[in-house]
Amino acid sequence: MNFTAEQFVAAHKANMDTLFGLTNKAFESVEKLVELNMQVAKTTLSEAAETTSAALAVKDVQELMALQASLLQPSAEKAAAYSRHVYDIVAGAGAELTKTAEATMADGQKKVLALVDTAVKNAPAGSENAVALVKSAVAAANNAFESVQKASKQAAEVAEANFTAMTNQAVKASQQATKAGKRVA
Repeated sequence: MNFTAEQFVAAHKANMDTLFGLTNKAFESVEKLVELNMQVAKTTLSEAAETTSAALAVKDVQELMALQASLLQPSAEKAAAYSRHVYDIVAGAGAELTKTAEATMADGQKKVLALVDTAVKNAPAGSENAVALVKSAVAAANNAFESVQKASKQAAEVAEANFTAMTNQAVKASQQATKAGKRVA
């Protein structure tokens, strides 16, 4: 099967559109990360000024210990929230990439199947075995892709569950440490 110039240009245009779409999504994700980091930097600077003022106003060791304990839990919770935001941005970008890859793969599969069907119609007599082999290879490739896709989704779900559990455990540990610190003070 020969490609016409129009088919080649259309395929090239579709590939360029996909590339630019993915590039825009990547820039959007980077922009979100920069915005998040700028917000965190501003907040951290403001909180550092407040903490410094509070530390300078401390009159004895007990007040210092109480101040330190009061700062531990919010810091852990903020770190967990920051990590969650970063994870959400990265996961969103990954989901967009996966969606685009799936759409591109589905389109490619349709084109390969159309090509195989055209080849079958134009195949010379006696080539039935070769045609069956090609169809079998295409079906096997489709099944392999679907298996990898399912495994990737399951791995992403497990990673997200582990991340959430780890974040929750870190926050709980900081809460326990804060309570222990308050008891000591």
